[in-house]
Amino acid sequence: MSSRPESPVLRASGASVQAGAVPLVQDRDNTDQSRPRAGAGTRLPTRRRWVMLSLLLIATIINYVDRVNISIAAPFMAKDLGLDKVQMGLVFSAFAWTYAFALVPAGFIADRFGSRVTYGASLVSWSAVTVCQGLVGSFASLFGLRLAIGAMEAPAFPANSRAVTVWFPARERGLASSIYVCGQYLGTALFTGALLWLATTYDWRHVFYSTGIVGIVFGVFWLYVYRDPLNCKKVSPEELAYIEDGGGLVRSSQERTRFNWRQITELFRYRQVWAICIGKFANTSVLYFFLTWFPTYLIEERHLTMVKVGIFAVLPFIGATVGILLAGIVSDLLIRRGVSLSFARKLPLVVGSALGMSIVLVNFTDSNVLCIAVLTVAFFAQGIASASWAAVSEVAPKELIGLTGGITSLAANIGGIVTPIVIGWILHETGKFSAAFWFIGAVAMIGCLSYSLLLGRLHRIVLQAR
Repeated sequence: MSSRPESPVLRASGASVQAGAVPLVQDRDNTDQSRPRAGAGTRLPTRRRWVMLSLLLIATIINYVDRVNISIAAPFMAKDLGLDKVQMGLVFSAFAWTYAFALVPAGFIADRFGSRVTYGASLVSWSAVTVCQGLVGSFASLFGLRLAIGAMEAPAFPANSRAVTVWFPARERGLASSIYVCGQYLGTALFTGALLWLATTYDWRHVFYSTGIVGIVFGVFWLYVYRDPLNCKKVSPEELAYIEDGGGLVRSSQERTRFNWRQITELFRYRQVWAICIGKFANTSVLYFFLTWFPTYLIEERHLTMVKVGIFAVLPFIGATVGILLAGIVSDLLIRRGVSLSFARKLPLVVGSALGMSIVLVNFTDSNVLCIAVLTVAFFAQGIASASWAAVSEVAPKELIGLTGGITSLAANIGGIVTPIVIGWILHETGKFSAAFWFIGAVAMIGCLSYSLLLGRLHRIVLQAR
């Protein structure tokens, strides 16, 4: 284990912090009694965990803007570079190819080096490549750069999951996870109009220049500001005690895990991991329609003008933002009212996946208004089911938070590979989106069955000693 600086807890108590298992919410018998305690009614001198969460939210917004900026530029880029639907499907999916398969090593990197270094390096590197996308002149160069961005963004969500698990007690973790996850919708909702304006007023290349430069600047800021709890000089001993007494893995933030392949095989012994993987795959398939083909659908099949696309394309993302925040608030509220953690975390996953099947209803209306309403409800449901990140935080072994997040994200983003390609092939063969919506609805049903029948009781996995 690497050396660590003196923490505020140590300064307050004069005791050394021993690395080891952190008690769960229900088990406080082994809590360090020399540490200042902070119950639910105690006033906390600091709220530093919310500052760190705001950094996660901004980083996630930038992360997803750099994923979806290509969907904004796509109609202009395809015409300029002479790309057909199959090629665009491959370009849309290229990100997910490397992103998915880099997630397991990225999760290990997050566990090994911590969220600060891992996320900062990831931010700066993917943003630099985003700028380079504005220089492409062919399918090959564009495809290659999308592959590179996928690999470089891979550490982001494992680092997010790790940061929330070490900074937040269990009673707040659902909302905290929902807040950073909603960044994947807020970016598109807030900046679609601005990016469309850049693409039409200047050209599609400026979309990549602007978003990439913003990411580089914020990456440097992240490295300057973010710290794990025991390395943060601005967090009070009372806040640290409140986090740890509530099940936050404060001490584990200082542990540096060594990777071996047995850890992966060990995780897959648990049905919880399998169920979350399948459910995340299904939910991400819905997400990737909106991140890739959605603007093309509005322009080419619904024949909306650019102005209407800029307005209508935002509404489903607002719906998804409301969905993920509602899921986190309700889940945490149920826990505070004495409902079991397992039920509280599973409820939004089952409800969101079931409601996500409603996306097939767009095939039964010619009204653009009803179409957007249906898609808004479907994406609202996808947002609810995205509360699966809170479930990952609850089941991940304390020493493998990043790796567990990486494995479940790998499964999720296989959906990001499959969905754009399948939709591109459907369009190439039929010229219509109707079969694509039936495909997405069927996958959502699989996710609902996985969460409701396979997941079982949620509890933190304790790995067997080797």
